[in-house]
Amino acid sequence: MTTFVDRVELHVAAGNGGHGCASVHREKFKPLGGPDGGNGGRGGDVILTVDQSVTTLLEYHHSPHRKATNGKPGEGGNRSGKDGQDLVLSVPDGTVVLDKQGNVLADLVGHGTSFVAAQGGRGGLGNAALASARRKAPGFALLGEPGDLGDIVLELKTVADVALVGYPSAGKSSLISVLSAAKPKIADYPFTTLVPNLGVVTAGSTVYTIADVPGLIPGASQGKGLGLEFLRHVERCSVLVHVLDTATLESDRDPVSDLDIIEEELKEYGGLDNRPRIVVLNKIDVPDGKDLAEMVRPDLEARGYRVFEVSAVAHIGLKELSFALADLVGTARAAKPKEEATRIVIRPKAVDDAGFTVTREEDGLFRVRGEKPERWVRQTDFNNDEAVGYLADRLNRLGVEDELMKAGARSGDGVAIGPEDNAVVFDWEPTVMAGAEMLGRRGEDHRLDEARPAVQRRRDRQAERDELDQAYDDFEPF
Repeated sequence: MTTFVDRVELHVAAGNGGHGCASVHREKFKPLGGPDGGNGGRGGDVILTVDQSVTTLLEYHHSPHRKATNGKPGEGGNRSGKDGQDLVLSVPDGTVVLDKQGNVLADLVGHGTSFVAAQGGRGGLGNAALASARRKAPGFALLGEPGDLGDIVLELKTVADVALVGYPSAGKSSLISVLSAAKPKIADYPFTTLVPNLGVVTAGSTVYTIADVPGLIPGASQGKGLGLEFLRHVERCSVLVHVLDTATLESDRDPVSDLDIIEEELKEYGGLDNRPRIVVLNKIDVPDGKDLAEMVRPDLEARGYRVFEVSAVAHIGLKELSFALADLVGTARAAKPKEEATRIVIRPKAVDDAGFTVTREEDGLFRVRGEKPERWVRQTDFNNDEAVGYLADRLNRLGVEDELMKAGARSGDGVAIGPEDNAVVFDWEPTVMAGAEMLGRRGEDHRLDEARPAVQRRRDRQAERDELDQAYDDFEPF
């Protein structure tokens, strides 16, 4: 059964926004009490958050489909809908978020670091929020926006200070088990280590983490063995330790050639040239291993490597190695630039940025693209003429109609708002105001005018009754 997963494809869906409500306040003796439709609730976000207690992406390997809850629709009586609940997904420290094309969206390092993988849709405004001095009683509400929907890739890159690299069965797992409290699987056959193991080492006042990367073989950077799957776990490490087997039973191998092959694989993978290296000649407790270590040490030191002869089994040379690694880790930490305080960056829009574009396509169709026009289209109920008229007003105020005319659009030309796969297409009529037939002039509602005479007649009848009552009280019999 799989216990470690460091790469998954996740299908995320944010919650949809709730629809706004179109409602009129109703009360006895008030035939038109005014709009009181509430706003729809916001859809929930899908948020990735680093949790130190999580070490693998196994949970998302088994259940890759994740969806946040939708916002509730608004109701009458100015009651807004409840917001959808955010879906928080815990990921290991060092998780990289990519899109399907391999572009990095976020690099999550550090406990509590978060990234909104899918944003919930906005809730639609109710007719109470749409009322104004010009439009006193809107008979429509805006629809809630759909939440973001898409696929992302999560890759785990181990966050450690030191990485142990080398051939299978070189003794990396044994070394990490004696340097730290880690308990990796150890056996006398290749590829015993199938997952990266992490351990914490204390050397004097320095505490650092060490990672045991599964064994590399020739061609690992091209996918042979397990190397390609786990080479990315070396990327974040500050120090690389070559663990070389001085007691190998394979006649065609020796520590120097092993080092050259591993270095070639690291070079092919790329991005690791600036990491300091240490060479560890392991298994010197074996007589032949001790002799071979003394033989190849001068050659390795001539290449500029610091060489340590150790035995993980006999606990020889471990203290010197751990303190040397602590010095390199301390130097690497000191060389890192200090994190600057969070700065607020203001990026004002260009003066000539209209917020949308109008382009003419080869088939003669005029396409409008922009955040506002596309959002307004998604919020419009096209079964309601008044809502369509409101959309036409908004587009006109934004300047879409003027730009269409500048682009050469004529009456009856096709206009599409939105992307090719999800656009609203209509025949453009610049002289016709959609939805104006029922409203009279834009911003006015003749229903209010019809209601006023009835209210006035009722008030007149009540005044007549009051006059008769007063006359009766003032009447004096003969």
